[in-house]
Amino acid sequence: MQGLLDHTAGEVMSANPTTVSPHALAEEAVNIMNSRKITCLFALDPANPGKVTGILHIHDCLRAGIV
Repeated sequence: MQGLLDHTAGEVMSANPTTVSPHALAEEAVNIMNSRKITCLFALDPANPGKVTGILHIHDCLRAGIV
């Protein structure tokens, strides 16, 4: 993590992040995160491809008791 703030988001993020529909069930999102071994998903607006409407982190699911 040292030096992370010295980089831009484009330098540390995946070029094609995994996404989910904002209408997806939390269980589906958790399954995606578990199977891909990632901790975060972008929710994309189906009516406007490429527009992020939210971000879901595995910790959000843990706090809600979903996992």
